[in-house]
Amino acid sequence: MSTAYAAGDAHPLDSPVHAALTGPHAHFAERRGRILRYPADVAPWVAVPDAPRAEDWDDAAALAGPGGAVTITAFREPPPDDWEIVFRADGVQLVDAGVETAPLPGAVRLGPADVPDMLALVERTRPGPFLPRTVELGTYLGVRREGALVAMAGERMHLPGWSEISAVCTDESVRGQGLGTGLVRAVAHEIRQRGETPFLHAAASNTNAVRLYESLGFVLRRRTSFLSALVPQPLPTRRPAPGGVRGEREARTAAAR
Repeated sequence: MSTAYAAGDAHPLDSPVHAALTGPHAHFAERRGRILRYPADVAPWVAVPDAPRAEDWDDAAALAGPGGAVTITAFREPPPDDWEIVFRADGVQLVDAGVETAPLPGAVRLGPADVPDMLALVERTRPGPFLPRTVELGTYLGVRREGALVAMAGERMHLPGWSEISAVCTDESVRGQGLGTGLVRAVAHEIRQRGETPFLHAAASNTNAVRLYESLGFVLRRRTSFLSALVPQPLPTRRPAPGGVRGEREARTAAAR
């Protein structure tokens, strides 16, 4: 068993997707064998063991389906040769080391009714993955001007004791007004109020964002990597799931136990 899956000796941030889907986000988990993933309309992340076996990749393929994407953070081994890698990037993981948190006057809580506006803002600003049900992962705060959503930030992966700040974006029309900074501090305030610690991920190449987060009081914990690959078509030959074929609902129930 890989160190990321061993009990008691691994830090949850070393394998954050696995820690989230076996912890506070277990109710989202879809599982086959040792593979865990969020529903495809919630988040793209898939938890793969540090040293995946051939059957692990088969299970990941079965969950995603032919041509589906498997997106991994903190990966150590690439997928099999017949998988098409469509995205690969170096990243950084930053943790709160003294961020000055405070609510942002004028910020509003965003929910399912706001999703069309949230998706439109994400399309304009490209902060990273945000899907129709991502808003269900945690608290999202936004700023509206004349009714239009112009800035937002929220929570993505929720681990025991930790919550990730994500989807930080500001429309070009209001950049330079401190809204992104204010929203990061406000979301961090929400996390701290629960007795948890904020963390976040960023592309290593996005040096401006990394410098901003460091100026707010986040520090580098580790360097990581992101990878997205497409499942071969047709599906690779795979072994039956233990205990026979289970429906998606049964798989999620088993993952939450």
